[in-house]
Amino acid sequence: MVEKEIENKILSLFSRITSSLGYSQVHGKIIGILMIEGKPLSLQEISKRTRYSLGSISLSLDLLEFFGIIKKFKKSGERKVFVKLTGDLLIGLKNVVIFKIEKNAEDVINELEYYKKRVRDKKTLKAIKVLEKETKRLKKYIEKISSVKIPNH
Repeated sequence: MVEKEIENKILSLFSRITSSLGYSQVHGKIIGILMIEGKPLSLQEISKRTRYSLGSISLSLDLLEFFGIIKKFKKSGERKVFVKLTGDLLIGLKNVVIFKIEKNAEDVINELEYYKKRVRDKKTLKAIKVLEKETKRLKKYIEKISSVKIPNH
């Protein structure tokens, strides 16, 4: 295998881990490349190395920046946009997982509330209450997880 193929395989391996945390393959490859390089890279370089389009990279970077995992910036006198990792990667990943679960749990609770007000059948109402109770239990669990500290390097 040539070096580029090996790098792509390695990045795919790393992106499997990030995929299990709710990221896409492209997010994992972007994070992997930035970790390997240890320095800011241009969008064009990230696109070339990941083999994803500039549009796909740009969209993925917006999400990673929203969660504080990367920072986009321009160097003075240059038109290119550069990207660097910011903060602790594990803390960023933890925040994403917690955010997604909390948001989904809140959405489920709201929808169950909606149906609870409209259902007259006792069996269906009981099912809603059971699911609502477990979803609220999940929310409490996630609150506890969010207070767990990430180990140092």
